[in-house]
Amino acid sequence: MSKEKFPVTQAIRFLRQAKVEFEEFLYEYEERGGTAVAARELGIDEHAAVKTLIMENENKQPVVVLMHGDMEVSTKELARFLGVKTIMPCLPEIAGKHSGYLVGGTTPFGTKRVMPVYIEESILELSKIYINGGKRGYLLGLDPKELIRLVEPTLVKVGIPS
Repeated sequence: MSKEKFPVTQAIRFLRQAKVEFEEFLYEYEERGGTAVAARELGIDEHAAVKTLIMENENKQPVVVLMHGDMEVSTKELARFLGVKTIMPCLPEIAGKHSGYLVGGTTPFGTKRVMPVYIEESILELSKIYINGGKRGYLLGLDPKELIRLVEPTLVKVGIPS
């Protein structure tokens, strides 16, 4: 009987140190496949697959945004909420410098740089979320309420249908 070998990322170290209960899931990563591929491969609802986005304002100050996989971030609403002129996704290489993770493997846990975290408030209504574990093709299943304890996010309502 073979046992799957799960990666030990900075996120996993962070979660273990915080004594968080989580399940691990591996799937075949597809370039630009996003949460739709993860949901299909793992047989989960894409709404419960939470994407971690690194965005920045006009002054290049980064923030982390956690959003349902089947929704987009209204950058206009987020900028208004943050009181900035503009907010946009970081270029992949810049996002990686801030987070310490490759785009497609970004997680809010154990980031290289401490950044403010904003979470679509309806994510907390789910009984379980699936969020990246710090590597492409690797998701963690956990109670969304752990996000409050771990990353102290600010609740926002900036999601729009994809």
